[in-house]
Amino acid sequence: MGRLLFTIDRISTLVGKAFSWCVLGLTLVVSYEVLMRYVLGAPTSWAYDTSYMLYGALFVMCGAYLLSRNGHVRGDFLYRMWPPRVQAGVDLALYLLFFFPAAVTLIYSGWNFFELSWRMNEHSSFTPDGPPIYPFKGLIPAAGVLLLLQGLVEAARCIVCLRTGSWPPRLHDVVELEEEMLRRHAIADDSDRLAHEHTETSGGLR
Repeated sequence: MGRLLFTIDRISTLVGKAFSWCVLGLTLVVSYEVLMRYVLGAPTSWAYDTSYMLYGALFVMCGAYLLSRNGHVRGDFLYRMWPPRVQAGVDLALYLLFFFPAAVTLIYSGWNFFELSWRMNEHSSFTPDGPPIYPFKGLIPAAGVLLLLQGLVEAARCIVCLRTGSWPPRLHDVVELEEEMLRRHAIADDSDRLAHEHTETSGGLR
């Protein structure tokens, strides 16, 4: 069970980190457009379309990654004071009542949105000879699928917590623990090496 949860966590993490590069692309595009428009007086015809597509892709495709890190905004003034079982019960109820219906709606409506755009061979109308929009719209149902999968993982974690009384580990918790163990092991090795060198030096002085 834990392996399956971590596998989906890894998928969400991989997709999120891949699309995080959109930030760099967006920065370069906007900077280039500012230079061309306000310094050289020769604005581009493609910067606007590119910038909103990069931002939109970043926004929709990193949602599952953020969910896997428990990073979405939460009104936790009372939540953090509750015992784990109460937290898990409230989370599970919210997933069932709101999250899963919203994710399914996003997939269904997003697919229809994408399919219509594909059939029309839709292109951007903001600029002459604008780029095709259907690949960008195709990210909407894809994001819905990722959110649904990650939501199932989070619901499973809630069920485990309800049974055991404690939250199961997340992927980044396991990675951080492994890194901490490696760091401690490296420190111990360095200490042993320094102690050995000190012993040899002391023996040589004698």
